Amino acid sequence: MRSQFFAIVVLNGVLGYFQESRAEKALAALKQLSSPNVRVMRDGRLQDVPAQDLVPGDITLLEAGVQVAADGRLLESVNLQIRESALTGEAHAVTKRAQEVLAADATLGDRTNLVFQGTEVVQGRGTVLITRTGMATELGRIAAMIQGVESEPTPLQQRMDQLGNTLVSGSLILVAIVVIGGVVQAGWGAFESLLEVSLSMAVAVVPEGLPAVITVTLAIGTQRMVRRHALIRRLPAVETLGSVTTICSDKTGTLTQNKMVVQTLQTLNHTCVTTGHGYTPEGDFLEREQTLNPLEQPDLALLLLDCMLCNDAILQKEHGEWSILGDPTEGALIVLASKAALSHGHLNRQLPRVAEFPFSSERKRMSVVVQAAASSREVAITWGDAPYCLFAKGSPELLLGRCSQVQIADSVQPLSKAQYGQILDSNAKMASCGMRVLGFAYRPLQTCPADDTADTAEQALIWLGLVGMIDAPRPEVADAVQRCLQAGIRPMMITGDHQLTAKALAEDLGFISDNGQVLSGTELEKLSQPDLEGAVANVSVYARVSPEHKLRIVQALQKQHQVVAMTGDGVNDAPALKQSDIGIAMGMAGTDVSKEASDMVLLDDNFATIVAATEEGRVVYNNIRRFVKYILGSNIGEVLTIAASPMLLPILDVPLTPLQILWMNLVTDGFPALALAVEPSDSTVMQRPPHDPKESIFARGLGAYMIRIGLVFTVIAVSLMYWSYNHALTHPGDPARWKTMVFTTLCLAQMGHAIAVRSDIQFTAQLSLFSNPFVLGAVILTTVLQLMLVYVEPLRDFFGTQLLSPTELAVCFGFSTLLFVWVEFEKLIRRLVKRC
Repeated sequence: MRSQFFAIVVLNGVLGYFQESRAEKALAALKQLSSPNVRVMRDGRLQDVPAQDLVPGDITLLEAGVQVAADGRLLESVNLQIRESALTGEAHAVTKRAQEVLAADATLGDRTNLVFQGTEVVQGRGTVLITRTGMATELGRIAAMIQGVESEPTPLQQRMDQLGNTLVSGSLILVAIVVIGGVVQAGWGAFESLLEVSLSMAVAVVPEGLPAVITVTLAIGTQRMVRRHALIRRLPAVETLGSVTTICSDKTGTLTQNKMVVQTLQTLNHTCVTTGHGYTPEGDFLEREQTLNPLEQPDLALLLLDCMLCNDAILQKEHGEWSILGDPTEGALIVLASKAALSHGHLNRQLPRVAEFPFSSERKRMSVVVQAAASSREVAITWGDAPYCLFAKGSPELLLGRCSQVQIADSVQPLSKAQYGQILDSNAKMASCGMRVLGFAYRPLQTCPADDTADTAEQALIWLGLVGMIDAPRPEVADAVQRCLQAGIRPMMITGDHQLTAKALAEDLGFISDNGQVLSGTELEKLSQPDLEGAVANVSVYARVSPEHKLRIVQALQKQHQVVAMTGDGVNDAPALKQSDIGIAMGMAGTDVSKEASDMVLLDDNFATIVAATEEGRVVYNNIRRFVKYILGSNIGEVLTIAASPMLLPILDVPLTPLQILWMNLVTDGFPALALAVEPSDSTVMQRPPHDPKESIFARGLGAYMIRIGLVFTVIAVSLMYWSYNHALTHPGDPARWKTMVFTTLCLAQMGHAIAVRSDIQFTAQLSLFSNPFVLGAVILTTVLQLMLVYVEPLRDFFGTQLLSPTELAVCFGFSTLLFVWVEFEKLIRRLVKRC
């Protein structure tokens, strides 16, 4: 038994060590974001220097594939795009412009003339003047925030502290009462016996097996959560999930698929929506809810041809999964055209590209020129007899300004002012729905333009139409959001994306209603912390937020006594993850920094998994309350029985030895308690609001139940004790066997209690024994072990028990069933009261 206690102490120490070292691991992971070497202009020549040697005033060069080593101001940029998702949470690379003039209150994601440490150059090149290094950078500020966040004890830890304090205080008071009462009754000569009674009571009141049972219960909960794609990094977080009142979720990859998907394509003659999921090239084109073949419509066919040819992405299938090589936006266009049965490889062979005018941040468009091969006139006929055709895509406003005609069905007509305004209105409407909108146009050519004639070639274009795409929401998220609301959990969206994008998705998924408020980072910056604490009660969507904003939102919610679960995948999320009650990192797209700062990792990056983990957390908390009710109800009965025995018997003697009490607390309490820890959930677990995180472990009638059961337990034990004491004096055998009868009855009564306590409402006869076969197994095993203590001589000698006759054993079984009957009777009374 000492080894068990030692193992528990070691386990708790190890858990504590890992909890305390999380901040250090997060900071260590931050260091990995620093580039080891940097190209710097010093003394009039380029030099490679270690990143840590950079100082403000240095001039560095950036190119594709380089990781930015410090914060700086762009002096020059050429088609420069930088992926800042680790800092801002935005999925798309940000186009940087050295000449850009920023507003004084520009948020981090809108500072397009600045670069930041830890971000990655994906395209172009640039020259940067270093302005901040080390802890002065945005990355350093995040590290400082991680270091400054203090972890609070979980609700379970607080409740267990309260339970421990209550048990210690209650046992000391009871011991004092027994000792003082005994001395008053029997004098100081009985003091030694009273000390023995006090020792037995102290052993009885402490549930020695409870820490082990709680640890095992939490461990079982982590295993169940892993099967539902949630990896728990800290055991107490399992129960905390069951107390969550607010879930703050990032958008990209958690609520969405992190895959751009075309939803709408529009010409002046057609408006179609598409079906399908992700990058799978399967789906229908619907117009007014009727399936349409777009290749039979000349304007739609040309639009899809433009999507396929003016494109550098590749659609591929590996291991049964479709994926994109290249830009996600271009990938979405490839998938769209593939849904219409156009083949990228076939078209590239039939219509080879002979010239290209690439996209740039200044032009905001891309054009390609294709040539119709002799064998492909059936394809080329769609633009007439011209041997070449220019296809363009880009910003709808800029591309439309270069159009003089418009394709309507199979004819080309001059572009009127009314049509021009209609197209701009459609573009604005699609953008207001959170879509990324591209315009498409074409122009037949008689000759192939030279590489330096882009501006000339991209004139007098023929407008084709608009394509609107979004990072599509995960199909299961909307249902998960409704389950949250049904369970009394408030879902919130906190993202670095644009307000319109965030609002459109939030309305679609049910986070907010049509007129719901969205708070931007700029607006949030102007709020004081008390004002923000008032705002979080009404605002559920936050856009364009920075790391400090996320941290402030979590702190404001916690000030409102909310238990907050916060999701994140970037470095920018780490301070908020560490501050929240449950930090949830993304397992697939998350950075090492976010994972080290978190309590839980989503293995599938799915919001629905959070809801599933919350359900498991509620089940774990219910089971913890169930076996605490079982264990402490029995322990109270033991303590009261020991306290009552000296006052009721002619001699100052106790029926149980400390070793027997320890056996009851570790074995007859432990095995059934472990079985109760795997009790399955009931169907209503996610149909009621979360319990108050500040509630006592004794709340909602648990304390009253334990005292009530303890008293019933005591009445049964004392009645048996009185009968067995007199029986042992008048019948042959060792007179001390009355103690063995009390010991056996107390143990057997707990078995009945374990069976009955599985449900607060349903009778045991209504419950399937096989819904939790572990309880039945634990009861049978514990009963057999208890009988071995009475009938196996070595064990009998070791535990100080006496041999019982069949009649005496039958009496023990009879008295022990009374506790089971009482618990079932309470259920009947509860039902009758509820009906009235």
